[in-house]
Amino acid sequence: MLWIKAFHIIFVVTWFAGLFYLPRLFVYHADTQDTLSDERFKIMERRLMIMTHIGGALSLLFGIWLLAGWRMGLLTGSGWFHAKLTLVALLLVYHHLCSRFVKTFRDNRNTRSAKFYRLFNEAPSVLLIAIVLLAVVKPF
Repeated sequence: MLWIKAFHIIFVVTWFAGLFYLPRLFVYHADTQDTLSDERFKIMERRLMIMTHIGGALSLLFGIWLLAGWRMGLLTGSGWFHAKLTLVALLLVYHHLCSRFVKTFRDNRNTRSAKFYRLFNEAPSVLLIAIVLLAVVKPF
């Protein structure tokens, strides 16, 4: 199970790397004025989204594998685990929003400001802190 846990952590890091950097690209893309930069950001966002999808999918796969290996024991009487799963669900919603924003930029339909994306960029940091604290400290 330690190998599975290690791969789960590796892909969580990969997933978060994409979720941290992608909204930063949105900030810069929203301020872009020229066509060359616009097209370059579209390529960067598309490629990073692919890697983020892979990191997220493998993170979930190894996480489910871990859960199955522990015989689903965490699902009964572990409040911290239920809270963690709720935050992971919010992270999946955030991931979905990132994917939608990539498509919005791709189709030249972005109406949001760079300031919006700067604020949007803070969510994965908050989620990461809360998820790690729940997983390590297991407060309830």
